[in-house]
Amino acid sequence: MSQMLALVIIVGILLIGDLVAVRTKAWVPSMFVCAVLFLAGFWTFFPKDIVSIAGVPPVVATMMMYLLITNMGTLLSLNELKNQWKTIVIALFGILGIIAVLMTIGSLMFGFKTVVVAIPPLVGGVVSALIMSEGAREAGFASLSVFAIVIYVAQGFAGYPITSIVLKKEGKRLLNLYRSGEITAIKAKETAPAEVAAASAVAQPELKLFKNLPEKYNTDFFKLFRLAFVAFLAYLVSAIAAPVVSISPFVLCLLFGVIASSAGFLEKQVLQKANGFGMALMVLMLFIFDGLKQATPSMMVEILYPLIGSIILAVLGMYIFSYIAGKMLKVSKHMAFAVSLTALYGFPADYIITNEVIKSLTEDEKEREMLTSHMLPPMLVGGFITVTIVSVILAGIFVGFL
Repeated sequence: MSQMLALVIIVGILLIGDLVAVRTKAWVPSMFVCAVLFLAGFWTFFPKDIVSIAGVPPVVATMMMYLLITNMGTLLSLNELKNQWKTIVIALFGILGIIAVLMTIGSLMFGFKTVVVAIPPLVGGVVSALIMSEGAREAGFASLSVFAIVIYVAQGFAGYPITSIVLKKEGKRLLNLYRSGEITAIKAKETAPAEVAAASAVAQPELKLFKNLPEKYNTDFFKLFRLAFVAFLAYLVSAIAAPVVSISPFVLCLLFGVIASSAGFLEKQVLQKANGFGMALMVLMLFIFDGLKQATPSMMVEILYPLIGSIILAVLGMYIFSYIAGKMLKVSKHMAFAVSLTALYGFPADYIITNEVIKSLTEDEKEREMLTSHMLPPMLVGGFITVTIVSVILAGIFVGFL
């Protein structure tokens, strides 16, 4: 198979996944569609190294992970998140619930190694799934390497419908309170910081260290150079600390991205501004699906039981712990549970689901504005905290247990 034919086929699969997700309003995740098509290809006519043939060897994917995670760190601003501190606490409690239930009941049912691989992808997104998949493969656990990818692909099927149900219950509760005059819409200026932080806002922090630099010199390559330099520093610190303590360089990339953005060395979303985000994400997604080449039909049957069981236990853990957090912080149990469930999909699914629920509950624009102001900011911040930040940290820690 030629390189360009391989590239057309695998990028075409990503396109089909996107089209299905758009058509179904994200109820059928693009990752699921892509995974099914890649599996079908590997079980029929795909060369096992089709991703490498297309020009995406593992070393390129690793490079993109460094850049993407450092870029993720630039999104975090403690000032922007402080207004949603209750949401952050609830999201963290939900993650604690996943860990507690899977580490206890899950370990007894599926084994310690299986739940270690399952937890970070359940809490997060593509990066944490890839970290655990690679860690399991390097440790010699081929089936668990595939398991990390499959559980990431499948978790949305639990998260989407349950979130929709609990948000509808929360929305009806809020509408009753609003119609009786007990609550009003939250002003836009109060919700803006949280939305900006969680949904990858367009606001740019000042580049303090380069404030006298003419804009014409802030080229795409200068942006990429600064991003790569920060990622290199993270790698260097990880390597220097290795004899004393093992710290994942990807966790440090996240931390260094936050520091570099706060110090004015990097812009927010610097990879997007350098016109490199789409290509980097494509490379990472292709590498994720490349891991499915190890999957055989018998292996898929083998991991089906821990797959379903882990997702059920994770949802149960999130419900229990988010209920406790909601009670302590005086947040409704439905809103607390919905915030916790964002760990199963993150942005933009949290935004899409919330808006779809709001539109289904009322035709009145003022009521929709009220629902949006009360429900959307917590959902966005919840997804940002769980998927973007905590899942990478967990993956960096848990991969050391394999």
